[in-house]
Amino acid sequence: MNLQSVLRAIYPPHCLTCNELTETEFALCGRCWAETPFVSGLVCDACGTMLPGEETGGTVLCDDCLQVARPWDHGRTALLYDGKGRRLVLALKHGDRTDLAWPVSAWMARVAGPLLREGMLVAPVPLHWARFLRRRYNQAALLADALGRRLGLEVCPDLLQRSRRTPSLGGHSRRERFEALDHAITVHPRRAGSLKDRPLLLIDDVMTTGATLAACTEAARVGGAAEVNVLTLARAGKRD
Repeated sequence: MNLQSVLRAIYPPHCLTCNELTETEFALCGRCWAETPFVSGLVCDACGTMLPGEETGGTVLCDDCLQVARPWDHGRTALLYDGKGRRLVLALKHGDRTDLAWPVSAWMARVAGPLLREGMLVAPVPLHWARFLRRRYNQAALLADALGRRLGLEVCPDLLQRSRRTPSLGGHSRRERFEALDHAITVHPRRAGSLKDRPLLLIDDVMTTGATLAACTEAARVGGAAEVNVLTLARAGKRD
């Protein structure tokens, strides 16, 4: 019996969310898989949320993205921020479940195809240093690193920076979020050369109103990005 078999006998693999035994590492049990709101079928080209109807090959947008201009080019998401999807995001973001970044990045990679470009750079939505010290990690950076390794893309974890601290945006309206993030994110001066004339893939854990991704996109455009696409683990429902 090799070492891996011994370890599996002592520490059998468990479901990512409910701790039930599974056949493989970093997996969901059958019940949790069925209850996890994976995105599939026809999706909004700007945020990736699911839409009714069938794919026809044309570009379609959800009602939210028709009402609010999105400065990025295309967007996709792996999950809906509901039920098990919400539980996974919160565990990664606030529950110290950094081990989730690698397995969930596989779900993100599965929907990333339409966003990928030759020579693309991957970067996470930044976390202010004060919040980073309190949380000890940036979940978006963990996802970006895992996704870059899966897709063989260059990752620049500190491409963007928060030039000033913004309040926690949970529970705030769309208008309040956009106002709070106005000019709050910039390209790191030491990383500007790596972005110029290159396509960028922005990574975040969850999109709610899109204010943070919009601020990051605008900063990347100023920094010379040739194209900006966004990819999130989950997409939250509409919030006015």
